[in-house]
Amino acid sequence: MALCSHTHLFPGARCRLQGLPHPEAFAAAPEPLDVYLRFSDGTAAAAELRTGDVTTLTVAAHTTAAGTPLDENAWVVKGFTLQQEEVELAIGARSPLPPPGTAE
Repeated sequence: MALCSHTHLFPGARCRLQGLPHPEAFAAAPEPLDVYLRFSDGTAAAAELRTGDVTTLTVAAHTTAAGTPLDENAWVVKGFTLQQEEVELAIGARSPLPPPGTAE
C-alpha cells in the first residue's frame, strides 16, 4: 500500500510505500511493483510501478470522494527517498500510458 499526501496525483505530489520487506534496497534500486494507492480523502486506486529507462506509476481510473472522475494516468516518478521504514515516491510529469499488455 502507498499513502498519498493529496486527493489526486500531480507534479510534486508524494506517496509513501508501506510494508516493503527491504525498504533500503528498494529505495536504492526500485523494482516493478503492483501498488494500492490510498489518497488523503480516503479513496483508493490500483496502480503499477514500472521501471526501465524511465520509472512510471500507472494509476487506474477512479473517482475522488468529492465525485470527480479521474481517467487512468501514468506519471514519471522523479525519485525515491527512504523515510524510516517507508519509501517516498516523488511524482513528476504525466507520462504517456503504456500499451495494454506490456510490462517491464
